[in-house]
This record gives sequence, C-alpha cells and structure tokens, in this order.
Amino acid sequence: MFEKFKPYGDRVLVKRLEEQEKTTGGIFIPEAAKEKAQQGAVVAVGTGRIDSTTGKIHQIPLKIGDVVYFGKYAGTDAGRDHLIVREDEILGIVEK
Repeated sequence: MFEKFKPYGDRVLVKRLEEQEKTTGGIFIPEAAKEKAQQGAVVAVGTGRIDSTTGKIHQIPLKIGDVVYFGKYAGTDAGRDHLIVREDEILGIVEK
C-alpha cells in the first residue's frame, strides 16, 4: 500500500513495531487487550518544515530504517500497521 508514498512537509511515515505477545511471566496477551505500539520504523520522510519567517526548509533529521518512539495518541492511522506523524510528535530515536 505504501510502496510509493512521500509524506508532505514535516510528516513521517512509520510502520508500527509489534508489541510482545506474552508477559515476562509467560502469560499470553489476547489481541483485544493489547495496546498499539508506540515504536516504529521510519518508512518515508517528508521534505521538512518551512520556516515562516525565512521561508527556508528545515530538513527532518531522520532516515529510513530509524526506529522512533512516539506518543500514545500521536499521528494519523494509515492502514493497519502504518502511522503518519508530524516531526514534533516523535519523542526520540531508539538506539540499539
């Protein structure tokens, strides 16, 4: 669905990463009780935010493949496992 999708402006297309299906104690969590993941891999990045005073474009410091953490209610759902978020809704990059 998103093979050729280019986010506009300061938006980023993120593919949610799956949460663990069982707890550390070995209990499996049913699908209905799971919360949506707050981590995702960057799939596509927009051109950046336009500065209203100077008109210059501030590029987004993310690249495809970065794993990011975002707020629980951030972005707009785009399909089952994709999310379109603004740059300022991304809380940080998850380093391995």
